[in-house]
Amino acid sequence: MSSIGQSMYDFATELFPINRSITGEGVRQTLKMCSDRIAGDDGITFEIKNVASGTQVFDWNVPKEWKINAAYIEDEAGNHIVDMAVSNLHVMGYSTPIDEWVDLEELKQHIFTLPDQPDIVPYVTSYYKERYGFCMSQNQLDSLKPGKYHMYIDSELFEGNLTYAELVLPGESDEEIFFSTYDCHPSMANNEVSGPVLMCELIKYVKTIKNRHYTYRFIIIPETIGSITYIATDNHLQHMKQHIVAGFNLSCVGDDRDYSIVHSKYADTLADRVLINVLKTHTEGKYSDYSFLKRGSDERQYNSAGVDLPVVCFCRSKFGEYPEYHTSADDMTLVSPEGFQGAYDVVTQVVDALENNKTFVMTVPCEPQLGKRGLFPTVSKKGSYDAVMAMMYFMTYADGRNDLIGISEITGVPVKELIDIAHKLHENGLVEVK
Repeated sequence: MSSIGQSMYDFATELFPINRSITGEGVRQTLKMCSDRIAGDDGITFEIKNVASGTQVFDWNVPKEWKINAAYIEDEAGNHIVDMAVSNLHVMGYSTPIDEWVDLEELKQHIFTLPDQPDIVPYVTSYYKERYGFCMSQNQLDSLKPGKYHMYIDSELFEGNLTYAELVLPGESDEEIFFSTYDCHPSMANNEVSGPVLMCELIKYVKTIKNRHYTYRFIIIPETIGSITYIATDNHLQHMKQHIVAGFNLSCVGDDRDYSIVHSKYADTLADRVLINVLKTHTEGKYSDYSFLKRGSDERQYNSAGVDLPVVCFCRSKFGEYPEYHTSADDMTLVSPEGFQGAYDVVTQVVDALENNKTFVMTVPCEPQLGKRGLFPTVSKKGSYDAVMAMMYFMTYADGRNDLIGISEITGVPVKELIDIAHKLHENGLVEVK
């Protein structure tokens, strides 16, 4: 196992305990840790930006900021039945304050469970209607005895900010590759911390690419309201529509059960093509392919009518498709160094493919003599031709009609192999970029 996967898992372990929501200190703490992780010797890191509560963003308004200090339920003997100090999923996100003793029947009106998964605690929020609540397992709820219970939540909603992080790494071109992920969930491993962890490692990789062709735009935002806010402010929409050629939403990328793509609206963008190409090679065709009708994360905002950006979603196990999703069972045992490594390998291969996705043209008619250039065995025998078949395929379709991904789609030769072939032929003057 590469040390990269283990390092990513270790960073996820650090981020996991933080109580995050769509606003607040948990978000800022997470973004600060991500900024520190990618800064390196060059000091290039995220710019942290704030958008004030109440700001109108298309049909929405940025909500109030939420701060919570404590939340628990105690019985008459002083025992804490649930406590967010034990698990921050025990309190409903954005709960308003409460300090009241109630009987069991009243208490149950404010408890959320998963009857079909009776051993685990659900993740529940109420961002846009003020209420309070607690979460516990169905089995725990069933075990409660009649009596008085103290509901206590020390929280406040106030005029504050929605906070997000942005980093743009310039390239030779003003055409952009876009990566987005979110940081608005409390302690869930695959559904939450895996995205920022992968993005940080990807940024470190992109920084190492010399003579980058593309400009790269990375953002970490609260899901839904964050993407809407980002698109709506600072002239981002006009800029993104003019410059983004491929975009990727990163979600649930830490487990090792599956690889998944959620396509763009019409499944016809460069982002669709390159991610499918890489997944086919990386997984030997064993991945899950979802249409845009199965969308659920921020890809739905980027593909919405009037925005129409070429963005797909990349997951390991897709959100909503694995049983631990949005529950306390989405913990650090669900993700692994191997899972993180696999996701990292895919996104870095995507970047490599895009950086090298040129349209090539052969400089000589007919097949060139490869042997005199050391590119073909000079002794002809059974099997000798097989070793250079991929190169022969490449030369056949390097006719100015196909980009590198297109040649890979036609021939079945992985893009990463075609990159090496293109470089060798270019070094020998046999191919040029159209």
